[in-house]
Amino acid sequence: MKSKSIAIVGAAETTKLGVIPDMSEIMLHADAALNAMTDAGLKPSDIDGVATAGMWPTDLAHYLGITPTWADGTMVGGCSFMLHVRHAAAAINDGLCNTVLITHGESGRSRVAAAGFPGGGRQSLLAQFEQPYGIMGPPTMFTIPALRYLKKYNVHLDRLANVAVIQREWASRNPRATNRELITLDDVYKSRVIAWPFHKLMCCLVTDGGGALILTKAERAKDMPQKPVYIMGTGESVESPMISQMEDFTTSKAFRVSAKKAFGEAGISHADVDHLMIYDAFAHLPLYGLEDLGFCKPGEAGDFIWERNTAPGGKLPVNTNGGGLSYMHSGMYGMYALQESVRQVRGTAAAQVPDVKLSVCHGVGGMFAASGTIIMSNEAP
Repeated sequence: MKSKSIAIVGAAETTKLGVIPDMSEIMLHADAALNAMTDAGLKPSDIDGVATAGMWPTDLAHYLGITPTWADGTMVGGCSFMLHVRHAAAAINDGLCNTVLITHGESGRSRVAAAGFPGGGRQSLLAQFEQPYGIMGPPTMFTIPALRYLKKYNVHLDRLANVAVIQREWASRNPRATNRELITLDDVYKSRVIAWPFHKLMCCLVTDGGGALILTKAERAKDMPQKPVYIMGTGESVESPMISQMEDFTTSKAFRVSAKKAFGEAGISHADVDHLMIYDAFAHLPLYGLEDLGFCKPGEAGDFIWERNTAPGGKLPVNTNGGGLSYMHSGMYGMYALQESVRQVRGTAAAQVPDVKLSVCHGVGGMFAASGTIIMSNEAP
């Protein structure tokens, strides 16, 4: 796929983030969409492709008054939006549409007219084969790989808690972050235990919000108001909807496959990467991301973060908006990771890293069930 011929020309989040009790989910989608159109200097009639998750694309298009020639409702959890970027790039290249709007909106905290996720229910594999054993959502499911990882590599719990500490440093520099007060390891351990080994501060926030992206051909992007963000490489994969069926609890097969595809398509090495976003619904995910994407050897990511390589001033800035642990997390965080990569590449981020030319944005869907990887640059291919 010729991803390098595609650019992001519009990117915006909802006007507010955090607690938004006066907006339904479809209103959050629309707010983000209109903000992204303003950012790109476009109007609804300019859009001929739509993609969204957690809501039917038919509902989105109708609400915005758009009649698309291409629509994508791919839903694989929080990284769905990474997959949408990949699919949109392919659709534009194949002439199925010219300008694609990708939206997210979720009332994760206020639950105002929440649309819910299509599918699932008693017939799902999760309901049949895992829920009878008493799991109570993501915190109890993600403990399984996290505990195995800590044991296999003899990783001290401090290395896990430290992820939250470092990401709060980034959040402290971001006025839109939900939690900005600096924390210590002691603060993490004093927060209540949710499901061992996760204390509350190792778990993602629960907030309201949304975001949107607009993609078009790179040649058109040069005439638009914002600096183009070029799509250099993309990847996606899935493993299993049941965490009990992972091939190996200490590494994500979907992560490895998705990342390899994206890096190969972009034609880059790890040394070329200036900035990295790793979906962090829980504190262990940046460890898996750093290792499965090839930045660290197995079992070494905790020390890599401990040595402040990912912190402000470090050689590989990671999750510079504060991440799902401190910035915001409405339920499907992938859109916000993409937004931060765009901001860093544009040079407009709140906690801007100097001289970012290339950013890698990596997401997870479900409990290691899916993955998407997008590589962006501000330099035309």
